[in-house]
Amino acid sequence: MAEKDRTSLLGLLLVHYQDIIGHLARRLGSPCLAEDAVQDTYLRLHSLSAVPEIDNPRSYLFRMAGNIAVDRIRAETRRGRRFVPVELGLEQPDEEPAADTALEHKQRLDHLRQALDELPPRCREVFLLHKFDGLSHADIAARLGISRSMVEKHVMKALAHCRDRLAS
Repeated sequence: MAEKDRTSLLGLLLVHYQDIIGHLARRLGSPCLAEDAVQDTYLRLHSLSAVPEIDNPRSYLFRMAGNIAVDRIRAETRRGRRFVPVELGLEQPDEEPAADTALEHKQRLDHLRQALDELPPRCREVFLLHKFDGLSHADIAARLGISRSMVEKHVMKALAHCRDRLAS
């Protein structure tokens, strides 16, 4: 691996440090968790033995930080469940959400569906291919015959629209 590649990724992380923390804090609901995830991102980048070929380094950093944040939350959840002694007789948490929670989740999904229905057809299609089918921007661009830049614009527009609609 070229040390230059790792150094430029670390430099880019520093340039976008506040943006990544803001993004993760909104997603996780906790600035502290976001900062921890970004610090772990720095450590992971620093320890990379090989830097993969990256088309969009900024996106790569946001994705890596997001994945690390999710991994941290999963680990905390597992730890919380694992260390409850059976001898205490504590009931296991019910896997089914409470009725009011289920209703709230259903309503939020309905609001999301409405927000997605308000998007222009191409924007909605790009967003769904990316977020629900897991296709990369390059794959979507090739499939739909549009530029990667246009794919990025559609995804950002859809995310902003959904965020605004779900916040109100």
